[in-house]
Amino acid sequence: MKSRTETEMMNLIVSTAREDERVRAVILSGSRANPNVRKDIFQDYDIVYVVREMESFTCDHSWVNVFGERVMMQMPEEKVLPPADGHGRFPYLMQFMDGNRIDLTLIPAEKIDELLEPDSLSVLLLDKDGLIGYLPPASDRDYLIKKPSAQEFADLCNEFWWITMNISKGIWRRELTYAMFMHEQINRHVMITMLEWKVGITDDFTKSSGKAGKYLPDFLPAKVWEQFKSTYSDADFNHIWEALFTMCSLFRNTAVEVAEKLGFEYPFEDDKRVTAFLKHVRTLPADASSIY
Repeated sequence: MKSRTETEMMNLIVSTAREDERVRAVILSGSRANPNVRKDIFQDYDIVYVVREMESFTCDHSWVNVFGERVMMQMPEEKVLPPADGHGRFPYLMQFMDGNRIDLTLIPAEKIDELLEPDSLSVLLLDKDGLIGYLPPASDRDYLIKKPSAQEFADLCNEFWWITMNISKGIWRRELTYAMFMHEQINRHVMITMLEWKVGITDDFTKSSGKAGKYLPDFLPAKVWEQFKSTYSDADFNHIWEALFTMCSLFRNTAVEVAEKLGFEYPFEDDKRVTAFLKHVRTLPADASSIY
């Protein structure tokens, strides 16, 4: 099946709205509204329809068939796991057979002041009643890396070193899912945030690292990025230990640099004591009856 072009998809999205009296405005957001993002074949069409008679849409979902044959569709507001937001929006997440994807969210016109929050990546495509008003030219200004305060820096360092002890506990107990959750879901985010601040300092906080730091390899020195890649592990506990100590080293070097550049205090004593604790836990026998 030949994939529809961007022009074809945009025409379909706007013409569908224009021909339906219930749809009063259309907004494009996300990566397709970002002039600084490289286009690729997986970019979604993030669309908002501001509508009247909301229930007439949500009581019969067949109206979305106009957008094409789907691989599948997700309607988060009709799910119990994860639970629906219940705030009044209704998203349709649609992956089509030709490779295109539309994430279309309905917002009732009477609740636009409450539910519609246009950010800097918003392009007004249609406004039949002047409900939306002027939107400035789209840019990623709302998504630029933000300069941290001294308190934010201190809190991030505190979080990182505290969570490393949780990871060590999980490794010693051979609790793979717990250890990896702490390493990947908690401290991975902390590590990425610190690297983002490093990038921000280098580029005067004029860059966006993208969702989950996906653009970091574009901005970090190659040596740093290679070290970051080494902080990922497989399910071998010895390898998790190695990844943990690599992450500690990378975090330390990055945080010290950030602290020096921004005039903050790095918690050297916490680092020293926690690192000693981690090394000690790694040597504990599996049948140890006490930590010390």
